[in-house]
Amino acid sequence: MDKDRRQEAYRVRVEAAALARDRAPAVHTANGDEQRLASVNYAMSFTKGLAHDAQTGLVDNPDSFRAFRKAIDDGYVDAFTLRVPTSAQKQRQWEAPTAGVVYDLQGPDCQAVTMAPAPALGSDELVYEMAEVYELALLRDEPLNDLTTGTSNTNVIDTVNRLNALAYVPDGSMGRSRTRDSASASGVSAQTVFRGSSPGVAHGPYLSQFMLIGNSQPCDPGIAHGHIQYGALRIDQRVPVAAETNYMITWTDWLEAQNGRDLRNNGTLFDCSQPRRFITFPRDLATYVHDDALYEAYLNACLILLSMGTPFDPGFSHLSGLGELFLNSLDIATNTFNLETHPRHAGGFALWGGPHILTLVTEVATRALKAVRYQKFNNHLRLRPEALAARVERAADIETQFPAAGTRFSDLAGAMAPTVAAVRAANVSAGSTALLPMAFQEGSPMHPSYGAGHATVAGACVTILKAYFDTGTLLLRRAGNDAFRHHQSGDTAIYYTANSDGSALEATENEEVLTLEGELNKLAANISIGRNMAGVHQGDRILSCP
Repeated sequence: MDKDRRQEAYRVRVEAAALARDRAPAVHTANGDEQRLASVNYAMSFTKGLAHDAQTGLVDNPDSFRAFRKAIDDGYVDAFTLRVPTSAQKQRQWEAPTAGVVYDLQGPDCQAVTMAPAPALGSDELVYEMAEVYELALLRDEPLNDLTTGTSNTNVIDTVNRLNALAYVPDGSMGRSRTRDSASASGVSAQTVFRGSSPGVAHGPYLSQFMLIGNSQPCDPGIAHGHIQYGALRIDQRVPVAAETNYMITWTDWLEAQNGRDLRNNGTLFDCSQPRRFITFPRDLATYVHDDALYEAYLNACLILLSMGTPFDPGFSHLSGLGELFLNSLDIATNTFNLETHPRHAGGFALWGGPHILTLVTEVATRALKAVRYQKFNNHLRLRPEALAARVERAADIETQFPAAGTRFSDLAGAMAPTVAAVRAANVSAGSTALLPMAFQEGSPMHPSYGAGHATVAGACVTILKAYFDTGTLLLRRAGNDAFRHHQSGDTAIYYTANSDGSALEATENEEVLTLEGELNKLAANISIGRNMAGVHQGDRILSCP
């Protein structure tokens, strides 16, 4: 490398660093529950892995929580072993509690992005979020295809009615919503419930096409087979079938999980007598997000789009070599300009081509995870919904032991009483507890609830895909070939859903046109809310730049 090139490379890097430095700093604000509930043994904070009181379910010794908080703030992983008193049952490790203090050389610093405070105890929004995750557990084995306009599924209809009776109402726009203070606050429907709030997510079937279809291959034409080609290999979109069993609905099981015991057992989690199936029920989506490689859904989507020949964003055409080169040439005889088109003789590969986007869509996942780890541990340190459900279950014991607690957990239970009653009825075999039925034996991961790692990675990866591909394309059938493309005469709108037992995909024509933007947004929502379906998260907020 010659001296001029080295100097120019140095200048570019310094300017990028200066640009990042000069951005307005993020202001990180939590909801204050940690401080407000300190006298109630930090009842709204994440304590999984510490020792818990067998009667109230709260952390047994508040000094253990304070040692945990200090280890987080110190930022060194050994402190969690040397200084934090843990439960005698603890077998699981806390996951990456120091990731939010490291530095990266590309992209914004992990502490340069932030998120709004989580809904606080006593708020209508928290009531709605907890009711929502309870209701998702109740619908875990209902068909996803029933989450649609005109459904006859009475369980879905009952869920929608209970949610719409709450004081807080999702309004379907970006961001969160408002209390029910006007006639315009119409709430959710079977078509919009559990869909998220991004453009296009409420259109068409519940599942994004990218969770179902494959790509067309030489010996496997079409996309309805659900196989995604990875070079000479292929990946099947079908998932293993989990047994229709809900976990942690007895107090003993719940307490062991909170104390950090490793309860996962794949031998009982899955029903291996059944063949794999396309995602058909919420439990299937929970299975997907239990073991996924975080960015894999978006890598899959990228491979599908590349195989379809989906146009890149028009702004990249002169960089990627796609499309044609348009030139104006002067006709001297007539003194007029003629438009000429020329096929490009150079295109993208390492730059503005397939390998470029395949790398980018995975690369941002690491940045997203570090940013959200700072929010999880260092900022919000919010309890998981499984723990909040235990506060509902043991509200009377907590309020007896801590009579001056202020807002009471019994108020939370009362505000969503019909939903709590439905959960108690579902848990009748376990003594009709109000504990949250979990899709996994171990319940949540060993890190705080807010923000959601899957949701943050989803937002980052889908943003890259939407920037790279032409999001104005539509899923259309042309001469028997289905792809995201621009409309031409004779094209037919098409989409796919799993059949009733998930053994095959079924095509539906001419009902609704799906946009690439909407299906990518839906993909992010499916993965994010799939974690809620498992019971390990609630809400759908994401990180934002200041």
